[in-house]
Amino acid sequence: MPTTNTRSSAKTRRNRSAGRSTVKSSNGASSKTATRKSSKSENGSDQGNSQLEKLFTDSLKDIYWAEKHLTKALPKMQKKATTDELKSAIEEHLAQTEQHVSRLEQVFEICGKKAQAKKCEAMEGLIKEGETIIEETENDSMTRDAGLIMAAQKVEHYEIATYGSLVQFAKTLRMDDVAELLHKTLDEEKHADEKLTEIAEWHVNQAAEQEEDKGEENEDETREEEMEQEQEK
Repeated sequence: MPTTNTRSSAKTRRNRSAGRSTVKSSNGASSKTATRKSSKSENGSDQGNSQLEKLFTDSLKDIYWAEKHLTKALPKMQKKATTDELKSAIEEHLAQTEQHVSRLEQVFEICGKKAQAKKCEAMEGLIKEGETIIEETENDSMTRDAGLIMAAQKVEHYEIATYGSLVQFAKTLRMDDVAELLHKTLDEEKHADEKLTEIAEWHVNQAAEQEEDKGEENEDETREEEMEQEQEK
């Protein structure tokens, strides 16, 4: 018949075995949970609630509106430009802008989202500024081209800043395909900006500097006439 000590030893061994099993089970569960979390982080499936992803999506909608709006504004700028060089540069960038719209639609598709536009207040303001320059400069003048180049470069700089940020956001969110597409557009925007600088520095700015301000001339003539009339009195 087992003694009291023997029963106690057997009970102790069973408790130790159960304890090890519990620890092992607990450690195993923790390890699996960590693995699942790591996996989610790596493939981006856990980013649906990310504030950065929301900012990225909102910014895509913003620049999508801007690019679509530009496809309507650029033909007007081209029509009002003076030199063939500027007209050609605007026409070339119009074709690129249409590609940028299609490229953004690809990005939306890759992200599993519907292509939607959100009004871009910045782009609307920049386009209105360009329209004001056209109104305040003379037709067929080099000064108008200088003003249009300035307005167009403001647009390019806004787009360069936007696409540069979007590329970095996409890389952070591990959207490599999206980053590659957006980087193509970024390179094209930079090239367009450089082209405008070349046109301005080549001869537009110098030619514009030689143009007289007819508005001031008219004001001087008006003042002279008023003085003559006063003397006659």
